[in-house]
Amino acid sequence: MRRTRRPRFVLMNKMDDLNLHYRFLNWRRRIREIREVRAFRYQERFKHILVDGDTLSYHGNSGEVGCYVASRPLTKDSNYFEVSIVDSGVRGTIAVGLVPQYYSLDHQPGWLPDSVAYHADDGKLYNGRAKGRQFGSKCNSGDRIGCGIEPVSFDVQTAQIFFTKNGKRVGSTIMPMSPDGLFPAVGMHSLGEEVRLHLNAELGREDDSVMMVDSYEDEWGRLHDVRVCGTLLEYLGKGKSIVDVGLAQARHPLSTRSHYFEVEIVDPGEKCYIALGSLGKRMLLFLLEASSPPLEC
Repeated sequence: MRRTRRPRFVLMNKMDDLNLHYRFLNWRRRIREIREVRAFRYQERFKHILVDGDTLSYHGNSGEVGCYVASRPLTKDSNYFEVSIVDSGVRGTIAVGLVPQYYSLDHQPGWLPDSVAYHADDGKLYNGRAKGRQFGSKCNSGDRIGCGIEPVSFDVQTAQIFFTKNGKRVGSTIMPMSPDGLFPAVGMHSLGEEVRLHLNAELGREDDSVMMVDSYEDEWGRLHDVRVCGTLLEYLGKGKSIVDVGLAQARHPLSTRSHYFEVEIVDPGEKCYIALGSLGKRMLLFLLEASSPPLEC
């Protein structure tokens, strides 16, 4: 009578089930580790700041900088945030801007490289250094400071950053896009300062009939040998003669409501042949002549 091999077959099935069980446990552990890493990576960071929901208040001795960095960077779909000043405190040293993910919490936003911020106490823009330039008006209790990145920036990896005060655009600047993105940040430096953070704020649509400082290609009536990329204008001509001129003329004229514009020279180029003024019926005009560099408007 032959011996059956059935017990051996049953043993093999049990071993397969055991191996499958261990593989399942390893899989669950790996998923948990990935979630922990992601959770650690996207954590809000703050120092000398008391966080209570969406309210941030200074919690230092006035000699210490308080800094808050949001958990996630701005994206193409969520490219704007606002800060409402609840109380400007003793000195109103409140800063709103964007910083890299692991920005030092011992410094105000805008003081260190690859960061930028609008400071409420003096209305200056600090762009990667502790010395700012005049940018807008001062902000006090009740004011709202907004900061955003133009959506086109996420395609070209050059951040075109704009700031608002009470929903109105103040101005803009450019800086390289950090590999991990740019994170909303708030700085404080005196007793009594308190703000409310609105990470999901939306920028209200402004009147399309007005030529804004931050405008796009459809705002230009004439373009000749000039390329528009967001708020950047770049000369594309050959620059071989004095008649080889680039031209950018706005679609809408200056008016009593919108009577001012300005240009920031990003790169002076070889000879800095850049001219700006008005033409005809008070139309805005930019002339970028031979070998002119890009500029920001």
